[in-house]
Amino acid sequence: MLYFTMLIFVKEGQEKVFQEFENLAIPLLKEHNGKIIYRIRPTKDNYISYEDELPYEIHFLSFNTEQDFKNFRKDERRKAFLHLKEASIKSTLLVKGEKI
Repeated sequence: MLYFTMLIFVKEGQEKVFQEFENLAIPLLKEHNGKIIYRIRPTKDNYISYEDELPYEIHFLSFNTEQDFKNFRKDERRKAFLHLKEASIKSTLLVKGEKI
């Protein structure tokens, strides 16, 4: 089992476009043996310290295998609405890990 933590930085004013992307992308996870364990939208007062910009959302995901994750990213249905991701997401930070 692989785990991914994703910090998502959304372009200001593009939150609805991001939500539209999420509404289409999240249902595809299950088909690729993936799931969202946590989906967090913290407010500024939830942070104890930070360097610069705060993420709009934090996702903690799991996939059974690396290939499942790759298959999700290559899914043709997902590719059909990647324009929504590109229009709404400024940047992401993806951290890969495993349970210890």
